[in-house]
Amino acid sequence: MQVNAISINGLWFDYHGSEVLKDITCDIAAGDYVGVVGPNGSGKSTLVRCILGLNRPAAGSITLFGIPRDSFVDWRRIGYLPQGLQMLNPGFPATVREIVRLGRLSTKSFPKRFGRDDAIAVDKALELMAISDIGDKLIGELSGGLRQRTVLARALVNEPDLLILDEPTTALDPDTRENFYATLKDLNLNRKTTVLLVTHDSSTIGLYASRLLYLDKKIVFYGDFREFCESAEMTGFFGLQGQHLICRRH
Repeated sequence: MQVNAISINGLWFDYHGSEVLKDITCDIAAGDYVGVVGPNGSGKSTLVRCILGLNRPAAGSITLFGIPRDSFVDWRRIGYLPQGLQMLNPGFPATVREIVRLGRLSTKSFPKRFGRDDAIAVDKALELMAISDIGDKLIGELSGGLRQRTVLARALVNEPDLLILDEPTTALDPDTRENFYATLKDLNLNRKTTVLLVTHDSSTIGLYASRLLYLDKKIVFYGDFREFCESAEMTGFFGLQGQHLICRRH
């Protein structure tokens, strides 16, 4: 029996007395590509932070690969690209290779030293993102698209089984955004990486993800895009045009 990458059961989160997440229950199977969409303030980033243990929920449980989140220790299996990291300060005095190598710190106990295995892992991540030729360039010398590839390589440097990305395409131009989505889809299909992607691109994610989680403090819909498209309840919620805009199956 295959273990889910993420299982969430009865999750509630409050902030200063206001409910942000209400009774969230869902399973994300290994190999899924889930797009998490919803309006501003719907709790998307909060859900990610709860999954990673950065926020403490008021109630409910989360397991990662069948292990309770609070007991989970093998964080190498999870790559995380937080909101805003792609907007690195262009004056930051680090090379592409150094940025990617920082992703290896989670594998180390004190004192943290880099060795040959780290160099090999960094080379593989750079190659995977097709940026081997710019490994020695300063991050500030790069275009937005290449900076995006750099931070994604950082998230992938430990060859994670699960990749969690929070609004990774903010401020990217349309061509760079499409290339980024295509790269994620390739990782999901060919490397079987489970992807959980928080995005405001509700009219684009249907072209790439296998499942949709529409969140507005509670789960409005969770399932594949065909189910979403054929749901009379979702037609009533979004309207026929809005429903088809999200599903992108027509």
